[in-house]
Amino acid sequence: MADHSALTVGNVAVISGAANGIGFAAARRFAGLGMRVLLADIDGVALEQAATALDNMPHAPRGRIATYTLDVADFSQVCALKEYAYATFGQVDVLMNNAGTGEDTRSWDSLPTWRRIIDVNMWGVIHGIQAFTQAMIDQHTPALIINTGSKQGITNPPGNPAYNVSKAAVKSATESLQHELRNTENCHVSAHLLVPGFTYTGLIKRHFAEKPAGAWEPSQVADYMVKAINRGSFYIICPDNEVSAAEDARRMMWAAGDVVQDRSPLSRWDAKYREAFKAFKLTEK
Repeated sequence: MADHSALTVGNVAVISGAANGIGFAAARRFAGLGMRVLLADIDGVALEQAATALDNMPHAPRGRIATYTLDVADFSQVCALKEYAYATFGQVDVLMNNAGTGEDTRSWDSLPTWRRIIDVNMWGVIHGIQAFTQAMIDQHTPALIINTGSKQGITNPPGNPAYNVSKAAVKSATESLQHELRNTENCHVSAHLLVPGFTYTGLIKRHFAEKPAGAWEPSQVADYMVKAINRGSFYIICPDNEVSAAEDARRMMWAAGDVVQDRSPLSRWDAKYREAFKAFKLTEK
């Protein structure tokens, strides 16, 4: 399968949250394709370490990697990132709005934590869309906008409502973006929603000293993402070592059924529906 034409030697990828985790894995994957990469992150020290690692890749040409320290929750900083990207490389062929954060929350407390999670996870993505999209359209060349969501933004499991809300917003924003892009004349930009599974990133490492057997490495997510883009997928729903694509589909269909069938919200975790969910199977195509 040929790579998407935006993923071409010499083209430019801008990635937020790129100092580690999925963002860094994507940066390494794009650099391995011969692309120039602008790494953006709030952690300047980790950012420089990440850039050094990419610069030390075999056959890395000089001037291929650049860095920019910012907080994506601040729109003015994201606009400055866009200006820096075009001043440094002259084009942006891939924008990956990937920066994210998460802490445990409850529905009626932890308001400052709620605000920070929403500011980074939701507004960070919206800021990237607002700052970069028109300039990428105006290039009149194939380009990609990849927004990192979460399965929690689709099935809404209990335990972290602020994070779920933020990622549900990313899903909605990305769907709307793709609809508008495909209906914009002479537009060669497409949007894609990356939905990682259980992945061993910084958010997970806070709870596990070693990688759980069920988790994917970030590099697996990056590889899966590129393959999905190459086949034209909008929804890039990544499995992991615990949950298959079929099980993801079953859980998502059940969640949608809560609305259609007027069940209790989050009925998958309601004891009244426990046996019904166990017996639920998708209709074979």
